[in-house]
Amino acid sequence: MPEVELTNMVMVQDPVTKKVVVQERIKSWKGLTFPGGHVEPRESFVDSAIREIREETGLEIRNLQSCGVIHWCHTETSVRYLVFLYRTQDFDGELLDATDEGRVYWADIADIVDRTYPNDFQMYLPMFLEDGHNEAFGPWNDQGNLPIQYK
Repeated sequence: MPEVELTNMVMVQDPVTKKVVVQERIKSWKGLTFPGGHVEPRESFVDSAIREIREETGLEIRNLQSCGVIHWCHTETSVRYLVFLYRTQDFDGELLDATDEGRVYWADIADIVDRTYPNDFQMYLPMFLEDGHNEAFGPWNDQGNLPIQYK
């Protein structure tokens, strides 16, 4: 049976300023992204997203809305990598400056959309910002990512 890795990513948006929390990752998947992480054994997807945001940002989030899933599948090994996507404007707490994952800060959404990312984060943005997507499917292999399909 092929290996499956489960992760999450959350767009936390301030309802007043409309800014979003971003993280400049310095470990794996380096570069600018929304915070998130791995689903632990016996942990629900939503609980894992809430825990990861607390660990990586210091914020306590609630009322998560699903934005769909990004599903990567290796074309030769069939290894699957799933990223469950959420957004919320419901949070408490003070944003940390940084964690061992990298710097965390509030950013204007327009500045995020207009950038190019070495980690392909721009492929994730339609799932958070556009209605009508349930899944983005991306085959990949050792030569890199193939075109992503939004469904």
